[in-house]
Amino acid sequence: MNFRPRQREELELNITPLIDIVFLLLIFFMVSTTFQKQSELEIQLPKAEQEATSEPPDPLEIVISADGQYAIGGRKLSDNDLETLIDALGSAAGDNRDRPLIVRADARTPHQAVVRAMDAASKLGLDRLSIATARDTGAD
Repeated sequence: MNFRPRQREELELNITPLIDIVFLLLIFFMVSTTFQKQSELEIQLPKAEQEATSEPPDPLEIVISADGQYAIGGRKLSDNDLETLIDALGSAAGDNRDRPLIVRADARTPHQAVVRAMDAASKLGLDRLSIATARDTGAD
């Protein structure tokens, strides 16, 4: 029997492949994660004591044709001047400046005509503005 202590080789644990896998997983999760943009300001929204009315106010509608001609409430305007547009919008809106305004413009309408309508609404204090669009059916 041999009772002499044998020299053992020192065991070495190679963790390089483990570190590689951890880095690959880290890169995978960083690339596949979606980030939500959060507001930088913390605000508390006001609370209303009264419930919202069930009937929204009747919206005012401006229709702009492809050649830049305006119609408000189904009536064509005599010219495309800003002052004429402001007068017609003011008389159609009356005293209700909280009334929603819908701008319906042709796809080929000049950009200036839409900007002029938005400018007229802004000067009258009509700030509830939306631009009407059509749903794309994909069949062109």
